[in-house]
Amino acid sequence: MFDLKKIKTPLMAAGLIALPSMAFAQDGAAPTLADMGYILNTLLMLVAGILVMFMAVGFSMFEAGFVRSKNVAMQLVKNIGLLMTASILFYLVGHRLMRPEGYWLIEGILGGFGTAAIDPVDFDGVAAATSHSNSADFLFQMMFCAATASIVSGAMAERMKLWPFMAFIAVLTAIIYPIQASWSWGGGFLYETFGFYDLAGSTVVHSVGGWAALAGAAVLGPRIGRFRDGLVVPMPASNLTLAALGAFLLWVGWFGFNAGSLGSLDSAEDVANLSRIIVNTNLAAAGGALAAMVFTQVRFGSVDLTLVLNGMLAGLVAVTADPLSPSPIAAALIGAVGGCIVVIAIPLFDRFQIDDVVGAVPVHLFAGIWGTIAVAFSNPDATIGGQLAGVLIVGAFVFGASLFLWSLLAATIGIRVSEDVEEEGLDIAELGLEAYPDFAVVRES
Repeated sequence: MFDLKKIKTPLMAAGLIALPSMAFAQDGAAPTLADMGYILNTLLMLVAGILVMFMAVGFSMFEAGFVRSKNVAMQLVKNIGLLMTASILFYLVGHRLMRPEGYWLIEGILGGFGTAAIDPVDFDGVAAATSHSNSADFLFQMMFCAATASIVSGAMAERMKLWPFMAFIAVLTAIIYPIQASWSWGGGFLYETFGFYDLAGSTVVHSVGGWAALAGAAVLGPRIGRFRDGLVVPMPASNLTLAALGAFLLWVGWFGFNAGSLGSLDSAEDVANLSRIIVNTNLAAAGGALAAMVFTQVRFGSVDLTLVLNGMLAGLVAVTADPLSPSPIAAALIGAVGGCIVVIAIPLFDRFQIDDVVGAVPVHLFAGIWGTIAVAFSNPDATIGGQLAGVLIVGAFVFGASLFLWSLLAATIGIRVSEDVEEEGLDIAELGLEAYPDFAVVRES
């Protein structure tokens, strides 16, 4: 009798190898090595893009858990709105600015509109000319763009009008984010001149969202009653269960975020690198959470769940600039430093009366800066000078553009709800509904 266990693995491998051949055999042509590389690379980016899509769910749940119950529905609306805005505007404008493919209006600085974002219907010759589908690249990069916008949403929660927020997100996803991303990922001057290295976006994605959120929070001001007589007034989160769920979903989505940035899966070396990226990503998250847990116990006398969740995310942000080069223990340490940064920075923000509802700026900006600089410690192709140049140039551009745009919106259409609306809650006042109607306080008629 046959031993199924002995033959199962070879048969499965043979079947996987045969499937592409069977598909191409219908057209009478065997797949070439270029075809197989194109297929595997495209599949990696599509699967990774879908995983990053789950980060939109994570951001939504994280923010819905951190805000007060009277503002939960508004946060969900904003997260849905920013994703649909990024999807459309990044297709129409952003992806072309980010991937100019030689069509520069200002060489290395401002891209043109010469490249096609989506593959042509006629496939002939595409695989021979490119390493992966342009459509897959668009999907993956669009999800990065949406993640950047999600960072802004959480920092400015509970007092921001819906439509001015959507107007800012439109400009951010169509223009601000793509232009600075082209400097690093589109062959622009940061990469070419400074050798700036940011594989998956500690600076290009996360610090950009942090800079935009910091500018917005500064213009918007704190929530009513958040700071009183020099003291910080606690405003407890509505649902820490949802916040924890959101953080774990972000952790899972981050595997696609970092692994997909490798962009290649057509060799054994690529597969080994992909595995290392996933392991390092996981260890950085664990390092950030553990460091925040220990640090809060030592500093405050008890573990703070909100800071542990943000420490986890800070660890992920920190390792994102280069999840491949560090050793696994180095990745955990990079994440741990990110977790400590958050525990220090969030109370520091309160001291300066900057109201960041979910801790987005310390997590994404401060940990993003740390992770970008840390690349130089493990990657011989990066230098501290080049990494700092990237951080400072991107920061100056994004913060300056965001501060101008937020100020313009505030001076024209206004960005903040009235005191009455803020006190009542944005769900009822702006949307006419409540996320938790069964638990609502009965209002006097």
